[in-house]
Amino acid sequence: MGLIQNVLAVIVVLGLLITFHEFGHFWVARRCGVKVLRFSVGFGKPLWSRRDRHGTEFVVAAIPLGGYVKMLDEREGPVDPDERQQAFNNKTVWQRIAVVAAGPLANFLLAIVAYWALFVAGTTTVAPVIGSVAPDSPASRGGLEAGQEITAVRGESVRSWDEINLKLIAAIGVSGELEVQARDEATTDPRTYRLPVEEWLVRQDPPRPLRSLGLTPWQPEIPAVLGQVIEGEVAAEAGLQVGDEIVAVDGEPVADWMAFVDRVRASPGEPLDLEVLRDGERLSITLTPGRNELEEGVTIGYIGAGVESVNWPDEYRREIRYGPLAAVGESLSRTGEMTVLTLGAIRKMVVGLISPSNLSGPITIARIAGESARSGLESFISFLAYLSISLGVLNLLPIPVLDGGHLLYYLVEVVRGRPVSEQAQAVGLRIGLALVGTLMLMALYFDLMRLW
Repeated sequence: MGLIQNVLAVIVVLGLLITFHEFGHFWVARRCGVKVLRFSVGFGKPLWSRRDRHGTEFVVAAIPLGGYVKMLDEREGPVDPDERQQAFNNKTVWQRIAVVAAGPLANFLLAIVAYWALFVAGTTTVAPVIGSVAPDSPASRGGLEAGQEITAVRGESVRSWDEINLKLIAAIGVSGELEVQARDEATTDPRTYRLPVEEWLVRQDPPRPLRSLGLTPWQPEIPAVLGQVIEGEVAAEAGLQVGDEIVAVDGEPVADWMAFVDRVRASPGEPLDLEVLRDGERLSITLTPGRNELEEGVTIGYIGAGVESVNWPDEYRREIRYGPLAAVGESLSRTGEMTVLTLGAIRKMVVGLISPSNLSGPITIARIAGESARSGLESFISFLAYLSISLGVLNLLPIPVLDGGHLLYYLVEVVRGRPVSEQAQAVGLRIGLALVGTLMLMALYFDLMRLW
């Protein structure tokens, strides 16, 4: 069931992103007088098609991993003399720039709309209160203490652990100090703390900012009650069910969920005798955790089960909601922030501050899309918005075969007063294909390594 959900989720996500991207090209091309021959979502054999009164064929194809808008162009085939003025290559350079740029801009617009909807509907998060501080960690040396609520990172206000993680990820490569503001439970005025760091998160794979600072978020006591049992995994095969409470492991009482998790993680491949409370009846169940090798070379146990959700105290809950007008500014700000973060990550990957193994391909996208869909509409829309921004940024990179490569050619044409030669474009095309193909193979390789 999880695999099916992942596949369906990625089809929905990619379908939306590709449709918006290609519709951007299509919409502007039509308004620039370019004849569009085909609008295709997906590649390969058409599953559905129809033709409108302008002669454009709309297609949904079998492979949902891309799409394209095919326009009338004399460079791609003979054009009827009566239609030459509708050919893309005969439009002004500024019209061609508008048509090419419209695809990535449509992705940014989709992200803005998605964030706007989230801000208007409102989101509930938990306050970023520190649960514990590891001894001799940057947080400890900087003076942070358990029970404090973090209010700002590097001078920018934060309201949740997600926002804190984003600010910390953006600081990859920093050496010296990370400035954090926090307040005690009994005070309202925050104090500034300076956390010593050296080459912050450089080449850490994957980056774990909170763990690297020595911070553990506060959370209420969570009973060891199962809220999710994944079909086909160890827990389900052993007979565990949703609602079961783990009372003891190998005769030792289980204090809470994290104590049970720690015991499972420490026992890969070792049989565990569980005492389970189900509908008031105590049962004995034996299971053997599977083996999961982390990227640091450490092997941990897993059983394929999740905890039942608990209610957080009201004082730790934060609701983020804006009116329709205020949400416009917030959605623009969030889109801009995520765009800068994506560009920064690309730059840091090029210079070696971020490991290339953080590249993600279709398998990882499918997994995260499925997880976000199962987590709820809010998580799914947030993931959709971020992926849309990433697609927009990547397409604007000045690499031939991408929209950014075409824009680079047209900008050179604006400066020189004449188009880039066909020979130069052909060389650029081969280089671009090699670069994009290499990146795709690397992303797929790292996907398979994560899966393995």
